[in-house]
Amino acid sequence: MTTVESRSSVAAVGERWARVDGRAKVRGELRYAADQPVRPCLDVAVHRSTRPHAKITAIDTSRALAAEGVVAVVTGADLYAEFGDRLMTGPAFSDQPCLAYGKVRYVGEPIAAVIAHGVKQAREAAELIEVSYDELEPVHDVDKAVQGAPFVHDELRPSIVFGDLKHLRGKRDTNVNYEYNLRKGDPSSVSGTTVSYDFWCPPTHHVPIELPYAAAWCEGERLELMATTQTPSYVRQSLADLLDLPLNRVRVRTAPLGGSFGAKMYDRLEPLVAALAWTQKMAVKITATREEAFLLTTRHGCAVAGSMTADENGMIVASTSDVRYDTGAYADVGPRITAKSGLVAPGPYKIENVRVKSRCVYTNKPSAGPFRGFGVPQVTWAHESLADELARQLGEDPVEFRRRNMLREGDIAPVGTPMHSADFLGSLDAVTEAIGWGTPFVKQEGTLVRGRGVAVGVKAVLTPTISNAVVQLNQDGSASLLISTIDMGQGSDTIMAQIAAEVLCLGEGDVRVIQADTDVTPYDTITAGSRSTYHTGNAVRLAAENMRDKLVELAAERFGVEATDIKLTSDGLVSAQTQETVSVSELLHGHFGARGTTLTAEANFSTSWQPYDHENGLSPQVTEHWFAGAAAVQLTVDTATGRIHIEHLAVAGDVGRAINPAMVEQQLSGAAIMGIGHALFDQMVFDEGQIVNGTLLDYQLPSIKDMPDKLTPIIIESPHRTGPFGAKGVGETTIIPLAPAIANAVRDATGVRITTLPLTPERVLTALEEQP
Repeated sequence: MTTVESRSSVAAVGERWARVDGRAKVRGELRYAADQPVRPCLDVAVHRSTRPHAKITAIDTSRALAAEGVVAVVTGADLYAEFGDRLMTGPAFSDQPCLAYGKVRYVGEPIAAVIAHGVKQAREAAELIEVSYDELEPVHDVDKAVQGAPFVHDELRPSIVFGDLKHLRGKRDTNVNYEYNLRKGDPSSVSGTTVSYDFWCPPTHHVPIELPYAAAWCEGERLELMATTQTPSYVRQSLADLLDLPLNRVRVRTAPLGGSFGAKMYDRLEPLVAALAWTQKMAVKITATREEAFLLTTRHGCAVAGSMTADENGMIVASTSDVRYDTGAYADVGPRITAKSGLVAPGPYKIENVRVKSRCVYTNKPSAGPFRGFGVPQVTWAHESLADELARQLGEDPVEFRRRNMLREGDIAPVGTPMHSADFLGSLDAVTEAIGWGTPFVKQEGTLVRGRGVAVGVKAVLTPTISNAVVQLNQDGSASLLISTIDMGQGSDTIMAQIAAEVLCLGEGDVRVIQADTDVTPYDTITAGSRSTYHTGNAVRLAAENMRDKLVELAAERFGVEATDIKLTSDGLVSAQTQETVSVSELLHGHFGARGTTLTAEANFSTSWQPYDHENGLSPQVTEHWFAGAAAVQLTVDTATGRIHIEHLAVAGDVGRAINPAMVEQQLSGAAIMGIGHALFDQMVFDEGQIVNGTLLDYQLPSIKDMPDKLTPIIIESPHRTGPFGAKGVGETTIIPLAPAIANAVRDATGVRITTLPLTPERVLTALEEQP
């Protein structure tokens, strides 16, 4: 024990700590899921449907079974005989079997699985399976699907995950599995200047570098699984339901992900390997090929018929949106996307008269699911194009028009929830100032025409959700943090370590985050929707505060003073009364009487909401917090080739408080670059249900040569009253307004309003040729 004069605390929050996994990633030493040690596994390959919609009349597996190295062949009918309706999984609807039985609903749907000694043998044998079909009429177009038959599913089967969907159970003769309606005022009662367009965003793919992978085996009467998943807690529950096991007999482990963006959420490969391991009593694994990854999940294609009206004072007085999300053959989390995006379809504006109809629609295509932005970029593409065009029709500057109509602190959003910590104005001003919005520039140089565009985005965080955290403080003063948030490149392991370190006065490297393992790490709803910094961060903060309180109590007992007399500092615990201090290491050694001991604290953080009113879709508490972001761009369009070149892109996001400014800037930039892809390149092309560009030879992505000449990420900090140190999420913020910002700049340069993504050279040239 020593006596001290003063103590200084270690700063963690707000510092640019290096990524905890940065060195391992650069050196190629980080072990992803497929690199993790597991039991020796047989390999699995699947035979896939060649029809978009058909009854399965026969499956001949004899040639596959006779192939070299093959151990077993399992069909969907085999698994259905074992599990019955439990075979049907899905977060919103129990509508998707891991192997199709009775019927196929898209080209590429798995029908039978081959288990073999080696990937090559499994895949070659899968090609030998012969399936006979009785073809049914398919439906590929989302608007035709809305109108009626043919129906992809006979009836709706809500899962038990989302209780608010249970009223849909048994509904028949529809391809619309969910509809959200927002009604406020009466848009038909107002007059003024109106712009109306039909917009389309095509389905796109996530293309994470790491391919989906899952391995499963039995340990006695338990199932163990290693997988690339963002949702280990969900997968554990899903597999327990499938196998009819208690949760303590299902273990799900994962590892840092090599990217995901929503591609590795909910039910992907895990139900199949679990069912095979359990029924065959074999250790099995499956790694999707790049081509198969395109079939596992997509971003929703989305059609929006939208209008926006402004009065003579330039105030937006009405907005309407008819939104149709193409969810493919299986709903996945489409109903949640439909509502969460529908409620922000009017945009970040004060509007008294609103109508939104947002529908989730089955078609005979691969299932669509969550993608960075959770459906909001698709509706932002519409409302920010409309706002821009309306400003131009009124002869106004698009920035000043937005500023006048923008929601501010305390305003009530069209959905009925107040705005807090959503600095749209600050974000808008920051990006427009960065690109020199009001400064003169050369509009034309030969075939090149130049323009500037801006857009603003708003999104509600996923609510309600649950996060838990456990802090284990070691006797030597280091700490372990147990959470089930998955680091998939966003840097959550570093962020969470900083939050815990800030509370416990620890230094960089003193807190280690334990990889998600449902036997060890506590429940977390999901790693998605930019919710982790706020939700898991709050759980970590609370757990660390509980640990701090335990240390204070121990020190007070040691010093013989009141707990209020003790302060935790970077040097240890200090008594204000006696000026004595004791290090954490000394304190725990003295308390337990042994080296290597641990002290544990835990915490839960849960959020709540008020469900939408059934009549009007309004809610006074629809979200725990809002995301606000903006993008401004200066670009050129080559009128001879149609090619778009971005000279300067500025993006800004209100993150509440930047826990790690370096990683916030990286997230702002990364989301913007992905948004460039969606604006200019990304699209999945289908021909009668068959994807025709489902390889990286054909699916065009932006390269380094397509990057802006200058990219400026800007951090806006409007602290949230209940965020951990004021923080919110960031990962989706700048992808949301990116595509309309680019399209608005193209409109400024060419005078042409394009309403279909992506803005390919061919599409730009066609629009220029068709210009009146």
